[in-house]
Amino acid sequence: MPDLWTDLLACMDLRLRPSAPHTGDDAPEPDPQATLSVFEGPNQQLEYHRLFGGQLLAQFLRAAVFACPDKTVKSVHVIFAREGKSDAPVYYVVQPQHRGRSFATLTIVARQKGDVIATALVSMTAMEEGRENQEIAAVPAVPDADRRVEIGLIPWETRSLTDLEDKNAGPAEYDLWMRTPEVGEELAPGLVAYASDLNVIGTVLRPVEGFDHSGNGTEFTSATTSHTLWFHRPFRSDDWLLLRHSGLVMAHGRAFGRGDVLTADGTLVASFAQEALLRFRP
Repeated sequence: MPDLWTDLLACMDLRLRPSAPHTGDDAPEPDPQATLSVFEGPNQQLEYHRLFGGQLLAQFLRAAVFACPDKTVKSVHVIFAREGKSDAPVYYVVQPQHRGRSFATLTIVARQKGDVIATALVSMTAMEEGRENQEIAAVPAVPDADRRVEIGLIPWETRSLTDLEDKNAGPAEYDLWMRTPEVGEELAPGLVAYASDLNVIGTVLRPVEGFDHSGNGTEFTSATTSHTLWFHRPFRSDDWLLLRHSGLVMAHGRAFGRGDVLTADGTLVASFAQEALLRFRP
């Protein structure tokens, strides 16, 4: 089994499915008028044989850029319809809805074994210059190396001053610093999208005494149902980034939280929001 970092990078290298006679697998055929593109995505090889939502987020972004290479993603909204499995590739069916000089809109459907497992609405833009301003709290210094934390699905360095596995009640906030190995800037949005799917539910749970994110499957059931990201400025993932999480509401079997992504000098480069299923057991 490859190491997690190599495995993740391989997952972001989607393959365009050529127009060819059906070969017996479950991949949809490309549109003969070339308005529709189909990309095949490999899966991470994880121990529990399910697809991690962060993988799908990263691959949606890569499919959008491959289908519309003259623009960059400015926002993506993903609905997770059903659980994916790691034993079959995912096919990303990209349908352009609008293409102009400044903006483009795509819909992307992720299919596996004939089923829709997720859908995405992607908004893209051509880069342009303009005035800049931001209103956001200052960024503290990167924590020292002794504040390094291990997060199972993240194959790069992460640090935090907060223990997300502490079951004592605390504020619904979580700051996570991350820095990937050296990698091309074009992969940064996908890598941040991948990481942004991991800790929103745990942040929402922080005010609940006696619970933390590790209780999924035993004390409660949780799963991401929708996830949205906005990209404000170009950035690199191999420089320090702060993912600042806020858990906002837990109600009616659902949880909602959001976050910002900032560079070490305090520049806001991306934001994200997530809704999740969160059902406590009797």
